[in-house]
Amino acid sequence: MSNTERWLAGPVEKIPGLLQPVAHALLQAEKEIRAMMIGFNEDNLWVRPGELASVGFHLQHIKGVLDRLFTYARGEALSGDQLNYLKAEGEATGSVKSMLEGITAQVGLSLLQLEQTDENTLTAFRGVGRKQIPSTVIGLLFHAAEHTMRHVGQMLVTVKLLPSCEGGERA
Repeated sequence: MSNTERWLAGPVEKIPGLLQPVAHALLQAEKEIRAMMIGFNEDNLWVRPGELASVGFHLQHIKGVLDRLFTYARGEALSGDQLNYLKAEGEATGSVKSMLEGITAQVGLSLLQLEQTDENTLTAFRGVGRKQIPSTVIGLLFHAAEHTMRHVGQMLVTVKLLPSCEGGERA
């Protein structure tokens, strides 16, 4: 089953039925990221071939966006630490190993929150950001999943371009 996509591998234990697609997407994203990073040359972490976002940016952003969107889904405002993390996304800090550990931890926290999410609250209003742009619990959770997968796809393209990239622009 190792090549089976997560959504075909059955339900994720303890996750409410309506939130299974979110859990499947997050677990699939983590699996694909880990596979991409096997043998990845750390020197390429901040290279931007063709001015695309670097692999390092995608790794930072995926962790950060999951944290932020799941915070909004809980009905909470972002903390100072979260705002500082957002401002620092794209700065050349951290190693592949530390970023992978961060993503694994964030996916774990996200799954725990999904377990604890009452399906009866999925259509409840949630404001996003200082302007309290209207969304819902389910809207934020599904956006977190699709946004994560979007960045996994962009990261895959960047990783594929790196071997042929000669001295790509650094972040």
